Amino acid sequence: MVKGGKIFYIFDLLYQIRVDVLIGTYECKTDAKGRVMLAAGLKKQVEGVVHEGFVLKRSVFQPCLELYPMAEWNKVMAQVGKLNRFVKKNNDFIRVFTAGVKKVELDASGRLLLPKDLLAFSKIKKEVVLSSAVAIIEIWDKDLYENAINSAVDDFAELAEQVMGGLNIEENELP
Repeated sequence: MVKGGKIFYIFDLLYQIRVDVLIGTYECKTDAKGRVMLAAGLKKQVEGVVHEGFVLKRSVFQPCLELYPMAEWNKVMAQVGKLNRFVKKNNDFIRVFTAGVKKVELDASGRLLLPKDLLAFSKIKKEVVLSSAVAIIEIWDKDLYENAINSAVDDFAELAEQVMGGLNIEENELP
C-alpha cells in the first residue's frame, strides 16, 4: 500500500478520531442552567469526535449519567438492535435502556447541558465528577460518586479476582 494513497489517508483519519479508552477523573461544577464545563484534559481526549456529538443516558446500575461518544453509542446500539423485539423481555429492556436518552453537543464554550430530567435522575446538584469508564464518561454528583467508590473499595480485591482473575491474558496483550 502506498503511504500517500487514499486508502492509507482514510484509515489514518479514522484512526485519529477514534476514542478507544478515555482516562481520568475530573471534578467540576454545574451552573444555574445545568451546564457542565468539560475539563480540559477530557476535552482534549475527545476533540477528534466532538463534531459527531454525544449521547447522554441514565446508567443501568448507578444513579449517574453516561456520556457516549457517538461512535461508541452506535456500537452499543448495533448490539441492542440484534435483540428480537418479539420477545417481551427484550422489548422491556430496550425501552428502559433507552429511557431519557438525549443527543447532546458541547456548546462553543465547551459546556455540556445536562437536561433537567437526567439531573433529577442522577441527583446532581452543584459539585460534579466526570469519571472515565473505558470508552464512556460517567457523570456523577460528587457526594454520590465518593460514596460509590468508598463502598466498593472494601470488596474491590475480591471483585477484581472474580472479574479479572479468570482471564487468560498473554504477557504482551492488554485486557
